Amino acid sequence: MRSDVMKTGPTKIPHRSLFKALGLTDEEIRRPMIGVVCAQNDIIPGHIHLDKVADAVQAGIRMAGGTPLKFPAIGVCDGIAMGHGGMKYSLISREHIADSVEIMAMAHPFDALVFVPNCDKIVPGMLMAALRLNIPSIFVSGGPMMPGTLADGKKITLSNAFEMVGAIGKEGITQEILDDVENNACPGCGSCAGMFTANSMNCMTEVIGLGLPGNGTIPAISGARIRLAKEAGMKIMELLEKNICPRDIVTEKSISNALHADMALGCSTNTILHLPAIAHAAGLNVDFEEINRISKETPHLVKLSPAGVDCLVDLDNAGGISAVLKELAKCGLFNTDVITCTGKTVGENIANARALNANVIRSKETAYSPDGGLAILWGNIAPDGGVVKKGAVLPEMMVHKGPAKVFNSEEESIEAILNDTVVAGDVVVIRYEGPKGGPGMREMLAPTASLAGKGLDNSVALITDGRFSGASKGASIGHVSPEAAAGGVIGLIQDGDIISIDIPNNKLELLVDEGEIERRKADFKPILKEVPDGYLRRYRDMVTSANTGAVFK
Repeated sequence: MRSDVMKTGPTKIPHRSLFKALGLTDEEIRRPMIGVVCAQNDIIPGHIHLDKVADAVQAGIRMAGGTPLKFPAIGVCDGIAMGHGGMKYSLISREHIADSVEIMAMAHPFDALVFVPNCDKIVPGMLMAALRLNIPSIFVSGGPMMPGTLADGKKITLSNAFEMVGAIGKEGITQEILDDVENNACPGCGSCAGMFTANSMNCMTEVIGLGLPGNGTIPAISGARIRLAKEAGMKIMELLEKNICPRDIVTEKSISNALHADMALGCSTNTILHLPAIAHAAGLNVDFEEINRISKETPHLVKLSPAGVDCLVDLDNAGGISAVLKELAKCGLFNTDVITCTGKTVGENIANARALNANVIRSKETAYSPDGGLAILWGNIAPDGGVVKKGAVLPEMMVHKGPAKVFNSEEESIEAILNDTVVAGDVVVIRYEGPKGGPGMREMLAPTASLAGKGLDNSVALITDGRFSGASKGASIGHVSPEAAAGGVIGLIQDGDIISIDIPNNKLELLVDEGEIERRKADFKPILKEVPDGYLRRYRDMVTSANTGAVFK
């Protein structure tokens, strides 16, 4: 066993003495030692209950003959960090989480690991660590939050609360309505109820084969979530016995599966940052060309909030991720022969799955569109690509042309939107918010939600070298690469320049004469924002472009 190097033989008397200081018996020390990486904290609603999930994991490990040893991981709540300087620290926490798990698992050689994340960057950070370490590993998330319910019976999620900011002062929006949304949008523990980043990544973990069936959709408040955690604790012992490791599971085929499912589900644009980074950690490569090819061939089968009214609990009740994968397999778009953390192939896992609600999980014949929920756009603004959640764009905004309103920070754009400086027909440009320029590549949910709250999501587009929350909707194009801080053309755009967006044809163009663009380039000096010494400065020095997953050099 891997843990023998810290516990076996006469030279390890002091090590065993330290284990006995923990209260471990000789029998517990002899057993396989399983690290339980738990991201519980008291500030993230999706993580407040993870101690209960981790307790269930530990019970499963003990039932199967292992010794569980829990250690923590940090986490940032993107919703709480949104709209202020704290969001600079969200994406950058991904690398920190991966590094800290690697440190713990190398300093204390566990035989295997069970990961207990739930929200935003914690999931991909842990996935990256699992693939670096490549020891038997399994994931069990905390599960999605239930949607809220307004006094009139309408189902709502966090995205509705953000949209209320832009609706303040509109006719008919009373304080009573604002309070109703505030008090009911997030009714309890779990990752926010729509197909936002956290739930997108928990679903991807299930698809990619490192989470048990149900990992992405079983609600946080369900007893089934606790049972799943116990099953994960027992299953890790089987993976250890069979020596099935993450890189046996995460292969080119399983990454392709994840991207196909991503498009079918209409997941967050953040998956287009995280899946390439996860593949990179596995020694694989995913580029924008491959992502767009997969998007073109994959039907959009599921539309959850913010693109639709259904939530993760509705998907779970309709058959869950397994039922979606079954539909993709019917289309010939899924590799069913890849191994998963169940010890079986994905084909065996989904053999008995079926869609129980055709309104929630559609077939190829009744799909929302013949191609996927995400798209990559290219053009002189984004020669290395930009990303849009196509499935959450209104039909009238799929093609748009309008004058630029340019802002060098998220705060400037929000002020202009709320002050009605942005008007119908505009293209809002937010730059210097990329991985280097932010630094930290903040999410632009506040501007997109404010546009929706103002009723402008059907007439105003937004492009940025930053990124979006999964809760964003509208013609919102992010990850524009190269970013302004790296000398990208987005840094050359001026107020009034006409920008053309053609999502069906994957085009994003600045309609300015090439000679003029070259003249602007000659005089261009990217803005370098002041940042404090510390992790943020180190991140800026080490991070790569968004189109490569914003991984470190």
